[in-house]
Amino acid sequence: MAIGDGGFNEAQVIARLKEIFASTDPRISLGIGDDAAVVSGAKAQVVTTDMAISGVHFRTDWSSAFEIGRKVTAANTADVLAMSAKPDYLLVAVALTGSETMEWISDLARGIKYEADLAGAHVVGGDISRADQVVLSMTAIGSTNKAITRSGAKPGDGIYLSSLTGWSAAGLAIVSSGSKEDMEPAQKALSEFKSPTIDYGFDSSKANALCDVSDALVIQAAQMAEASKVCFNFDLTKIQASAEFMELENLAQRMDIDIWSWIFAGGEDHTLLATGTDLPGLLIGEVTQGAGLANVPAGVAANAWQHF
Repeated sequence: MAIGDGGFNEAQVIARLKEIFASTDPRISLGIGDDAAVVSGAKAQVVTTDMAISGVHFRTDWSSAFEIGRKVTAANTADVLAMSAKPDYLLVAVALTGSETMEWISDLARGIKYEADLAGAHVVGGDISRADQVVLSMTAIGSTNKAITRSGAKPGDGIYLSSLTGWSAAGLAIVSSGSKEDMEPAQKALSEFKSPTIDYGFDSSKANALCDVSDALVIQAAQMAEASKVCFNFDLTKIQASAEFMELENLAQRMDIDIWSWIFAGGEDHTLLATGTDLPGLLIGEVTQGAGLANVPAGVAANAWQHF
Protein backbone atom coordinates (compact mmCIF):
# COMPACT_ATOMS: atom_id res chain seq x y z
CA MET A 1 0.00 0.00 0.00
CA ALA A 2 2.74 2.48 0.95
CA ILE A 3 4.53 4.49 -1.72
CA GLY A 4 7.16 6.33 0.29
CA ASP A 5 7.90 9.01 2.84
CA GLY A 6 5.82 11.78 1.29
CA GLY A 7 3.00 11.49 3.81
CA PHE A 8 0.61 9.64 1.50
CA ASN A 9 -0.21 6.10 0.47
CA GLU A 10 -1.08 4.35 -2.77
CA ALA A 11 -4.82 4.66 -2.22
CA GLN A 12 -4.52 8.41 -1.86
CA VAL A 13 -2.47 8.65 -5.06
CA ILE A 14 -5.03 6.60 -6.97
CA ALA A 15 -7.84 8.77 -5.63
CA ARG A 16 -6.04 11.88 -6.86
CA LEU A 17 -5.37 10.34 -10.27
CA LYS A 18 -8.98 9.24 -10.58
CA GLU A 19 -10.02 12.83 -9.96
CA ILE A 20 -7.55 14.28 -12.50
CA PHE A 21 -8.34 11.74 -15.24
CA ALA A 22 -12.12 11.68 -14.77
CA SER A 23 -13.98 11.47 -18.08
CA THR A 24 -17.58 11.56 -19.24
CA ASP A 25 -16.82 9.95 -22.61
CA PRO A 26 -19.66 7.46 -23.24
CA ARG A 27 -17.18 4.93 -24.69
CA ILE A 28 -15.68 4.48 -21.20
CA SER A 29 -17.93 2.22 -19.13
CA LEU A 30 -15.40 1.88 -16.33
CA GLY A 31 -12.19 3.87 -15.89
CA ILE A 32 -9.64 4.17 -13.10
CA GLY A 33 -10.40 2.44 -9.79
CA ASP A 34 -11.02 -1.23 -10.62
CA ASP A 35 -8.80 -4.11 -11.74
CA ALA A 36 -9.15 -3.10 -15.38
CA ALA A 37 -10.92 -0.55 -17.54
CA VAL A 38 -13.98 -1.29 -19.67
CA VAL A 39 -14.13 0.67 -22.93
CA SER A 40 -15.64 0.46 -26.39
CA GLY A 41 -13.14 -0.34 -29.13
CA ALA A 42 -13.09 0.37 -32.83
CA LYS A 43 -13.17 -2.20 -35.63
CA ALA A 44 -9.49 -1.54 -36.40
CA GLN A 45 -7.34 -0.60 -33.42
CA VAL A 46 -3.74 0.58 -33.23
CA VAL A 47 -1.81 -0.33 -30.06
CA THR A 48 1.63 0.90 -29.03
CA THR A 49 3.70 1.13 -25.87
CA ASP A 50 6.68 3.20 -24.80
CA MET A 51 8.90 3.52 -21.74
CA ALA A 52 10.64 6.60 -20.31
CA ILE A 53 13.34 6.31 -17.67
CA SER A 54 14.74 9.09 -15.52
CA GLY A 55 18.28 9.91 -16.58
CA VAL A 56 17.78 8.38 -20.03
CA HIS A 57 14.68 10.04 -21.50
CA PHE A 58 14.23 12.91 -19.04
CA ARG A 59 15.86 14.55 -16.05
CA THR A 60 13.89 15.88 -13.11
CA ASP A 61 16.45 18.68 -12.63
CA TRP A 62 15.89 19.86 -16.21
CA SER A 63 12.14 19.40 -16.57
CA SER A 64 9.12 19.90 -14.33
CA ALA A 65 6.77 17.02 -13.56
CA PHE A 66 4.18 18.66 -15.83
CA GLU A 67 6.67 18.80 -18.72
CA ILE A 68 7.70 15.18 -18.16
CA GLY A 69 4.07 14.09 -18.22
CA ARG A 70 3.50 15.93 -21.48
CA LYS A 71 6.66 14.56 -23.07
CA VAL A 72 5.96 10.92 -22.31
CA THR A 73 2.36 11.24 -23.49
CA ALA A 74 3.43 13.01 -26.68
CA ALA A 75 5.83 10.18 -27.52
CA ASN A 76 3.00 7.66 -27.33
CA THR A 77 0.30 9.63 -29.11
CA ALA A 78 2.79 10.41 -31.91
CA ASP A 79 3.25 6.67 -32.48
CA VAL A 80 -0.50 6.33 -32.96
CA LEU A 81 -0.57 9.29 -35.35
CA ALA A 82 2.31 7.67 -37.24
CA MET A 83 -0.08 4.88 -38.25
CA SER A 84 -2.61 7.47 -39.49
CA ALA A 85 -4.77 6.70 -36.46
CA LYS A 86 -6.59 8.72 -33.83
CA PRO A 87 -5.51 8.28 -30.17
CA ASP A 88 -8.38 7.01 -28.00
CA TYR A 89 -7.13 5.55 -24.71
CA LEU A 90 -3.98 5.58 -22.59
CA LEU A 91 -2.77 3.24 -19.85
CA VAL A 92 -0.02 4.63 -17.62
CA ALA A 93 2.29 2.64 -15.34
CA VAL A 94 4.53 4.72 -13.06
CA ALA A 95 7.37 3.69 -10.77
CA LEU A 96 8.24 6.29 -8.11
CA THR A 97 11.24 6.49 -5.80
CA GLY A 98 9.15 7.36 -2.75
CA SER A 99 10.69 10.81 -2.32
CA GLU A 100 8.17 12.58 -4.56
CA THR A 101 5.51 14.83 -3.08
CA MET A 102 1.82 14.54 -3.84
CA GLU A 103 2.13 17.88 -5.62
CA TRP A 104 4.86 16.50 -7.94
CA ILE A 105 2.77 13.41 -8.72
CA SER A 106 -0.30 15.56 -9.35
CA ASP A 107 1.68 17.81 -11.70
CA LEU A 108 2.93 14.75 -13.57
CA ALA A 109 -0.65 13.56 -13.98
CA ARG A 110 -1.81 17.01 -15.07
CA GLY A 111 0.92 17.06 -17.73
CA ILE A 112 -0.28 13.68 -19.00
CA LYS A 113 -3.86 14.91 -18.98
CA TYR A 114 -2.95 18.15 -20.79
CA GLU A 115 -1.26 16.33 -23.68
CA ALA A 116 -3.92 13.62 -23.74
CA ASP A 117 -6.57 16.32 -24.16
CA LEU A 118 -4.64 17.79 -27.11
CA ALA A 119 -4.57 14.32 -28.66
CA GLY A 120 -8.23 13.59 -27.92
CA ALA A 121 -7.28 10.60 -25.74
CA HIS A 122 -8.40 9.46 -22.29
CA VAL A 123 -6.35 7.88 -19.48
CA VAL A 124 -8.40 4.87 -18.38
CA GLY A 125 -6.03 3.02 -16.05
CA GLY A 126 -2.50 1.97 -15.17
CA ASP A 127 -0.32 0.92 -12.27
CA ILE A 128 1.89 2.41 -9.54
CA SER A 129 5.00 0.84 -8.07
CA ARG A 130 8.30 1.75 -6.41
CA ALA A 131 11.81 1.74 -7.91
CA ASP A 132 15.21 3.36 -7.51
CA GLN A 133 14.37 5.86 -10.25
CA VAL A 134 11.26 7.30 -11.84
CA VAL A 135 9.99 5.17 -14.73
CA LEU A 136 6.91 5.79 -16.85
CA SER A 137 5.50 3.17 -19.18
CA MET A 138 2.52 4.09 -21.32
CA THR A 139 0.30 2.14 -23.67
CA ALA A 140 -1.73 4.03 -26.26
CA ILE A 141 -4.73 2.61 -28.10
CA GLY A 142 -6.04 4.31 -31.21
CA SER A 143 -8.42 3.71 -34.08
CA THR A 144 -8.12 4.00 -37.84
CA ASN A 145 -9.94 3.09 -41.01
CA LYS A 146 -6.66 2.41 -42.79
CA ALA A 147 -3.28 1.99 -41.14
CA ILE A 148 -0.37 3.56 -43.03
CA THR A 149 2.98 1.85 -42.49
CA ARG A 150 6.63 2.57 -43.26
CA SER A 151 6.67 0.24 -46.26
CA GLY A 152 4.49 2.09 -48.77
CA ALA A 153 6.90 4.69 -50.18
CA LYS A 154 7.04 4.71 -53.99
CA PRO A 155 9.48 6.24 -56.51
CA GLY A 156 8.13 9.65 -57.43
CA ASP A 157 6.71 10.35 -53.96
CA GLY A 158 7.68 13.56 -52.26
CA ILE A 159 9.27 13.29 -48.80
CA TYR A 160 7.53 15.46 -46.22
CA LEU A 161 7.99 16.48 -42.60
CA SER A 162 4.98 17.71 -40.63
CA SER A 163 7.39 20.30 -39.18
CA LEU A 164 11.16 20.76 -39.11
CA THR A 165 13.21 18.40 -36.98
CA GLY A 166 16.13 19.56 -34.83
CA TRP A 167 14.41 21.71 -32.22
CA SER A 168 14.55 19.12 -29.44
CA ALA A 169 18.26 18.49 -30.10
CA ALA A 170 18.85 22.25 -29.95
CA GLY A 171 17.09 22.40 -26.59
CA LEU A 172 19.19 19.51 -25.29
CA ALA A 173 22.34 21.33 -26.42
CA ILE A 174 21.26 24.41 -24.48
CA VAL A 175 20.48 22.67 -21.18
CA SER A 176 23.45 20.29 -21.30
CA SER A 177 25.92 23.07 -22.03
CA GLY A 178 24.49 25.53 -19.53
CA SER A 179 24.11 28.09 -22.29
CA LYS A 180 22.48 31.39 -21.35
CA GLU A 181 20.79 31.78 -24.73
CA ASP A 182 17.45 33.45 -24.07
CA MET A 183 16.24 34.75 -27.43
CA GLU A 184 12.98 33.44 -28.90
CA PRO A 185 14.51 30.53 -30.91
CA ALA A 186 16.31 29.34 -27.77
CA GLN A 187 13.11 29.43 -25.75
CA LYS A 188 11.33 27.51 -28.50
CA ALA A 189 14.12 24.91 -28.53
CA LEU A 190 13.96 24.46 -24.75
CA SER A 191 10.20 24.09 -24.89
CA GLU A 192 10.39 21.50 -27.68
CA PHE A 193 13.02 19.50 -25.77
CA LYS A 194 11.01 19.45 -22.54
CA SER A 195 7.59 18.83 -24.11
CA PRO A 196 7.56 18.55 -27.92
CA THR A 197 4.74 20.00 -29.97
CA ILE A 198 2.91 17.21 -31.79
CA ASP A 199 1.35 18.01 -35.16
CA TYR A 200 -2.08 16.63 -34.30
CA GLY A 201 -3.65 18.48 -37.22
CA PHE A 202 -1.38 16.93 -39.87
CA ASP A 203 -3.56 15.22 -42.48
CA SER A 204 -1.77 11.97 -43.33
CA SER A 205 -4.73 10.28 -45.00
CA LYS A 206 -3.20 10.54 -48.49
CA ALA A 207 0.31 9.44 -47.47
CA ASN A 208 1.79 6.27 -48.93
CA ALA A 209 4.24 5.77 -46.04
CA LEU A 210 4.36 7.28 -42.58
CA CYS A 211 6.64 7.29 -39.54
CA ASP A 212 7.21 9.16 -36.27
CA VAL A 213 10.65 10.79 -36.02
CA SER A 214 11.45 9.79 -32.45
CA ASP A 215 15.12 8.78 -32.75
CA ALA A 216 16.56 10.81 -35.63
CA LEU A 217 15.53 11.76 -39.16
CA VAL A 218 18.49 9.88 -40.63
CA ILE A 219 17.50 6.71 -38.72
CA GLN A 220 13.75 6.82 -39.40
CA ALA A 221 14.25 7.69 -43.08
CA ALA A 222 16.65 4.76 -43.48
CA GLN A 223 14.10 2.46 -41.86
CA MET A 224 11.36 3.66 -44.23
CA ALA A 225 13.63 3.36 -47.27
CA GLU A 226 14.59 -0.18 -46.31
CA ALA A 227 11.00 -1.20 -45.60
CA SER A 228 9.84 0.24 -48.93
CA LYS A 229 12.85 -0.95 -50.98
CA VAL A 230 13.51 2.57 -52.30
CA CYS A 231 15.95 5.45 -51.89
CA PHE A 232 15.19 8.64 -49.94
CA ASN A 233 16.84 11.50 -51.84
CA PHE A 234 17.00 14.65 -49.71
CA ASP A 235 16.98 18.17 -51.14
CA LEU A 236 18.82 20.39 -48.66
CA THR A 237 17.89 23.57 -50.53
CA LYS A 238 14.21 22.89 -49.85
CA ILE A 239 14.94 22.50 -46.14
CA GLN A 240 17.02 25.68 -46.13
CA ALA A 241 14.14 27.63 -47.71
CA SER A 242 11.80 27.03 -44.77
CA ALA A 243 11.16 29.73 -42.19
CA GLU A 244 11.87 27.27 -39.37
CA PHE A 245 15.31 26.55 -40.80
CA MET A 246 16.22 30.24 -40.65
CA GLU A 247 15.18 30.39 -37.00
CA LEU A 248 17.10 27.27 -36.10
CA GLU A 249 20.16 28.26 -38.12
CA ASN A 250 20.44 31.53 -36.23
CA LEU A 251 20.55 29.61 -32.95
CA ALA A 252 23.04 27.04 -34.30
CA GLN A 253 25.40 29.78 -35.48
CA ARG A 254 25.36 31.50 -32.10
CA MET A 255 26.15 28.20 -30.40
CA ASP A 256 28.74 27.21 -33.05
CA ILE A 257 26.96 23.93 -33.80
CA ASP A 258 26.34 22.30 -37.19
CA ILE A 259 22.61 22.76 -37.83
CA TRP A 260 22.49 19.61 -39.97
CA SER A 261 23.49 17.51 -36.97
CA TRP A 262 20.38 18.82 -35.19
CA ILE A 263 18.04 18.33 -38.14
CA PHE A 264 19.25 14.90 -39.28
CA ALA A 265 20.76 13.35 -36.14
CA GLY A 266 18.73 14.94 -33.34
CA GLY A 267 15.95 12.93 -31.74
CA GLU A 268 12.67 13.28 -29.84
CA ASP A 269 11.03 15.85 -32.11
CA HIS A 270 8.15 13.44 -32.77
CA THR A 271 7.34 15.11 -36.06
CA LEU A 272 5.79 12.94 -38.75
CA LEU A 273 7.79 11.78 -41.77
CA ALA A 274 5.59 10.96 -44.75
CA THR A 275 5.81 10.22 -48.46
CA GLY A 276 3.19 10.92 -51.08
CA THR A 277 1.96 13.62 -53.44
CA ASP A 278 0.89 17.14 -52.43
CA LEU A 279 0.95 16.39 -48.71
CA PRO A 280 0.86 19.13 -46.07
CA GLY A 281 4.01 20.09 -44.21
CA LEU A 282 7.56 20.66 -45.42
CA LEU A 283 8.76 19.03 -48.67
CA ILE A 284 12.36 17.87 -48.09
CA GLY A 285 13.12 15.53 -50.99
CA GLU A 286 11.94 12.80 -53.32
CA VAL A 287 11.67 9.03 -53.22
CA THR A 288 13.66 7.43 -56.04
CA GLN A 289 14.56 3.96 -57.19
CA GLY A 290 17.48 2.40 -55.37
CA ALA A 291 18.24 1.86 -51.72
CA GLY A 292 19.22 3.80 -48.63
CA LEU A 293 19.61 7.57 -48.34
CA ALA A 294 21.07 10.15 -50.71
CA ASN A 295 22.33 13.70 -50.10
CA VAL A 296 22.60 13.36 -46.33
CA PRO A 297 25.00 16.00 -44.96
CA ALA A 298 28.41 14.50 -44.24
CA GLY A 299 29.09 13.22 -40.75
CA VAL A 300 25.62 13.50 -39.22
CA ALA A 301 24.73 9.80 -39.21
CA ALA A 302 27.43 9.01 -36.67
CA ASN A 303 25.84 11.41 -34.17
CA ALA A 304 22.30 10.00 -34.37
CA TRP A 305 20.66 8.81 -31.17
CA GLN A 306 20.80 5.08 -30.44
CA HIS A 307 19.65 3.28 -27.26
CA PHE A 308 22.55 0.79 -27.56
